[in-house]
Amino acid sequence: MRPQDLLVYLVTDRSLCMGRSLEKVVAQAAEGGCTMVQLREKEADTGEFVELARALHRLLKPLSIPLLINDRVDVALAAGVEGVHVGQSDMLPEDVRRIMGPDAILGLSVETEAELLDAQNRPVDYIGIGPVYPTRTKKDVHGSPWGPDGLRRAMGLSSIPLVAIGGVQRDNVRAVAGSGVSGVAVVSAICSAPSPAEAARELVYAMKEGAR
Repeated sequence: MRPQDLLVYLVTDRSLCMGRSLEKVVAQAAEGGCTMVQLREKEADTGEFVELARALHRLLKPLSIPLLINDRVDVALAAGVEGVHVGQSDMLPEDVRRIMGPDAILGLSVETEAELLDAQNRPVDYIGIGPVYPTRTKKDVHGSPWGPDGLRRAMGLSSIPLVAIGGVQRDNVRAVAGSGVSGVAVVSAICSAPSPAEAARELVYAMKEGAR
């Protein structure tokens, strides 16, 4: 997997899409240069989740933008998407890898330095590290915000690409990019933007500029 694939990573939340369909928001984010999408659905039943995954996959596959499913390996397999993202309390990465196979993209969330160090021995392609800043999007966060300085420290501890998540917005993304992470994962910064395409475009530009 190329590092630039992680540059601007959209994590979906239908409740933040301002009344627009998720397909429309994701299509606009793709138009703006979003490089990866994770479908996160905590409320949908399995059938609806699979259909939504298939709809997004039909949209993204021709654009060569990988689609990952949060947590649900069964949904990922049914929809034929590119990968899965799991948290600390979900299925073990080793089990996900065995089920999904060697070519699937597999991500793991970490919140603490201990989890980051443990993740180095897991069969994952990238690590989602956060929260970077305080955030209301994820209510089950237990770790303290890392901030750009913490991310720089994390970079020195990880041989696996890091994607920063949690409170990343247009006004602070350059500071995050300066830490050296491979990408940023955002939710409301794109889902709630008046123009998801323009929001994605600005984030891509800021990440590239901030990393210089």
